[in-house]
This record gives sequence, C-alpha cells and structure tokens, in this order.
Amino acid sequence: MSPVAASSFLPEWKTGGTHTSFAVFADGSANLPGAFLDGITVLPCEYTLDGKTQRYQGDIDRFDAHAYYEKLKAGAVVRTTLLNTEVFLSGFRPALSAGVDVVYISMSSGISGTCHAAETAAMELREEFPDRFIHIVDSLGCGFGSGLLAVKAAELSRQGMDARAAAGVLDEEVQHTCQYFTVDDLEFLKRTGRVSGFTAKIATVLNIKPILYGDGSGHIVSCGKSRGRQKAIEFIASKYREKRITEKEPLVFISHGDCLKDAENLSEKVKTISPDARTVICQHEPFSGGHVGPGMLGLFFRGKDRS
Repeated sequence: MSPVAASSFLPEWKTGGTHTSFAVFADGSANLPGAFLDGITVLPCEYTLDGKTQRYQGDIDRFDAHAYYEKLKAGAVVRTTLLNTEVFLSGFRPALSAGVDVVYISMSSGISGTCHAAETAAMELREEFPDRFIHIVDSLGCGFGSGLLAVKAAELSRQGMDARAAAGVLDEEVQHTCQYFTVDDLEFLKRTGRVSGFTAKIATVLNIKPILYGDGSGHIVSCGKSRGRQKAIEFIASKYREKRITEKEPLVFISHGDCLKDAENLSEKVKTISPDARTVICQHEPFSGGHVGPGMLGLFFRGKDRS
C-alpha cells in the first residue's frame, strides 16, 4: 500500500472536561460511534474510491455506509493507504508538548504497515520529548478489534492510571480481544489475496461462507466454514459462547457491511448466551470495509484467548 501524503490537519487533543492521565489515540479503522469517542483522539484514514481520494474522520455515525456499500456492490474499487509517519508526528506532538503521555491503539501490524509508521514516529518523538512516555499498542486487529482496546484505554485514563501501567494492561488485553467474522462474497477477499480465485468461485457456487478471525499474530485466517448465511451466524455465536469471559455487562461490538438484519440476528444470539451483555451494532468502517465487502458481519468481544 502506498502511504498517505503528509496532511496539514492537526488532531485536537481534548479531554472533554474530564480528567485524564494520558492521551489516547486511535485511527479511523477503530470503527467507533460517537458515543464511545470521549477521551479518544481519532486520526483519519484515507482511501480511494474509484480513483477519488476520500478521508474518513473516524465517527461511524457520520459516515454514509449504505451508499458506500452500494457502490461496492456496483463494482466500485477501493484502495487503502497506510497512515504515514508525519500523521503521527503532527498528531502526537500537541499532547506531548502539553506535558501529557501518549498511548496509540494501532490496527494490526499483520495487515498494515501503519503500526510500523507509528513506531517510527514514536522513536523520533522520544528523542524530542525524553521526559514523556509514548506507547504503541499493536491491536493485532482492525475495526472494533482495535476499537475495543481504545475504549479500554480511555477508561483507564479517566480512572487516573499511569500511562506505563496502562500500556501493560492494554498489551495483555490484546490477547483477549476476540474478533470473528464472515463475508457474503469472497470476491473482495480474493482481490486482496486472502483467497484464490478458484476458492472464491467454488465457495460462491456451493454457498459456502468462511468464518475468519484475527489470530495471535494479527493475521486474518480461517477457523471454519458454513453452508449458508444462517449457519455462519450460528457458528460465530458459538465462538462467543466458547470464548467469552464471564463478567458483568460485557461489552460486545457487532459491525456489518450494510446487513442490519443479520447483525440484529447475531445480537439476539449473543443476548441468549449473555442476557446482560451490552451489544453495540454499527456499520463497518470503510477503510477495511473495502477488503471484506458488503455483507461482512463481525463479532468483537473480550474473551479467554484469540485462538
């Protein structure tokens, strides 16, 4: 992927009037709705849609996902670009200049060079601000796979936890952040080399739906397949039953590529397993949405492990 050209934007570092002990950064791929963005500064992602550059600012509530996925169904081509080092330098510097430590939750290093770009920027800024702590959390995920960790980071900051201690907690939480999803059309994964053209064709003919997940190294791999959409939804729900950690009011995110009824179906199955679960349903963000396509359905939650 080619890097995003250096941009002139300067992300606003803010606390919303609430005391925070360190600044939390995420990027647009975190998929978070506005209600979860308090205490989180979002760095925008850029992509091209049929050759035209688009900037996604990171609030899924403000994104016309229906129009986006309709364009993909009609054959529009999406190309994503990684966030380059300059984005992180200009993004982190205001907080560091204000004497505040920085924690950034990155999309998986297994699917993007963005994490490496953030690390490069952090190395430079550590020399410029030797008294400040800067930590890059490789979420090993994308979409809500990094969004869940950003929400946790903001919570720890509001609680007053030291940035170094929070970094340790978040690095540990990475291996408990589970993400399982299915796609409706393997053609989009074929375009990005995730599956072969032959596999995509056979799967389409036989109505086979792959079940994919983010593994312990941050790569997207298959963990099963189902015949038909409903079976795929049931499979994902079974992984939640198997992997969930029993806790009070667990937060469960569901994202979808413009298939709300399927997302609500999955939410009902989660509620059957964990009646007090707080389920949040959102359209899937455009940055990784171009790779999984319309009909993508994903479940993200805190679990025993990522396997």
